Amino acid sequence: MSKTVNIDWNNLGFSYIKTDLRYVSRWKDGQWDEGKLVEDNKLSISEASTALHYGQQCFEGLKAYRTKQGKIQLFRPDRNAKRLNDSCKRILMPEIPEEKFIDACIQVVKANEHYVPPYGTGATLYLRPFVIGVGDNVGVKPASEYIFCIFCLPVGPYFKGGMTPVNFIVSEYDRAAPYGTGAAKVGGNYAGSLYPHELAAEKGFADCIYLDPMTHTKIEEVGAANFFGITKDNQFITPKSPSILPSITKYSLLHIAKEYLKIEVAERDVHINNLDEFKEAGACGTAAVITPIGGIQYKGDLHVFHSETEVGPFTKKLYDTLYGIQFGDVEAPEGWIVEVK
Repeated sequence: MSKTVNIDWNNLGFSYIKTDLRYVSRWKDGQWDEGKLVEDNKLSISEASTALHYGQQCFEGLKAYRTKQGKIQLFRPDRNAKRLNDSCKRILMPEIPEEKFIDACIQVVKANEHYVPPYGTGATLYLRPFVIGVGDNVGVKPASEYIFCIFCLPVGPYFKGGMTPVNFIVSEYDRAAPYGTGAAKVGGNYAGSLYPHELAAEKGFADCIYLDPMTHTKIEEVGAANFFGITKDNQFITPKSPSILPSITKYSLLHIAKEYLKIEVAERDVHINNLDEFKEAGACGTAAVITPIGGIQYKGDLHVFHSETEVGPFTKKLYDTLYGIQFGDVEAPEGWIVEVK
């Protein structure tokens, strides 16, 4: 590494740390500029920017991992590029060419290479790409200018002291509207979830479970993560709905369950009144990889899966395999890993 930083890698949390350089590109007159790395972590935008008033913005989250051999690699950045563009299309923002997105990620990682935590600490370099509508706008319409930015920061493993199951409570609030922006990674989805999360936390739960907004009978998301369950006959099941954010971690686990663990998989409806079909359950996403679900409280009753204190065997295998792929200890499917050179 060309430079050293004074960081206690083994005690990192998930909080902002200013790193040296970030990538900024601007869209104007129908095209993106080349983009460049800058030191300043402040953006100067018009007070009339659509991102501030009409929520015309979206973001992504991905990580860079250091392998045992000292290499640095990204995990499926092409999927983040696609999802970012799907979000941009949904709220009428210009798309980012996949090559530009991946190149920008690589530039940011290389420029901040000394912030990529050492192998064995469980810590990673988290990348936050985002697109915002800017410029002098007052009417409710798409902006005429946009900023695409990626910054990064080292983050610790989500689990301190190992994976421990946590409990969730079913919320009466909706995360997204039918035919709304639930499948897009836009800030408004997260703003709307802050209050239900606080209510769940006040009752002693890790977060809340959101049901489908149309009928309130089917599980959609677990806080800001996707749900999965292992049935009693060893099937990996995850909900299917047009208002669920398509989790890259979830689709990776679907592949791992089928190809590595050799169990049946399916995306289908998961009814809240049929939790008995699952012997294990979890939430998955970039930050946590997998959060084991000990129990779900619904209408005053707590349904416990494998255990409130121990991780189920299938959940553990899924976690170990995905974690191993990301850190280079397990052979990855073709195209999943992009090495930062």
